[in-house]
Amino acid sequence: METTKFEINVNASPAKVWDSLWSDVNYPKWTAAFCEGSHAITDWKEGSSVLFLDKDKSGMSAVIEKNDPEKFMSIKTVGEISKGEKVAGSGAMCNNWYENYTLTPQNNGTHLLIELKGDGIPNEFKDFIDNSWPKALNDLKAIAEG
Repeated sequence: METTKFEINVNASPAKVWDSLWSDVNYPKWTAAFCEGSHAITDWKEGSSVLFLDKDKSGMSAVIEKNDPEKFMSIKTVGEISKGEKVAGSGAMCNNWYENYTLTPQNNGTHLLIELKGDGIPNEFKDFIDNSWPKALNDLKAIAEG
């Protein structure tokens, strides 16, 4: 399983960073770095399903594997969505893809570690990840510190 890591220090409490990550108001702001109009449909509770969608109702479906508020969130991708419909066979393609978010308190703020883990992630998707995540984290930092 391959792992890609992104990290940032934020001058805000873990509670503020957590809210900046997952609130319905803030989530679309920092995820716009991936896709304008990005949003999540979920209650963020452990075991709940998540739809990560763009304005055309395309994106990914996932499950909240672990939610330890203000400390850790693990999200497992389970399939692709196109125009509101599950893409047949996409679950096998993205099996074992995880996004893990670890928040660690530090002096005057929070260290945020994002670990993207997966098997068989296409190279073009890796390039997109490497280009988009740094911008997304800078946007998140601005939201949390604002």
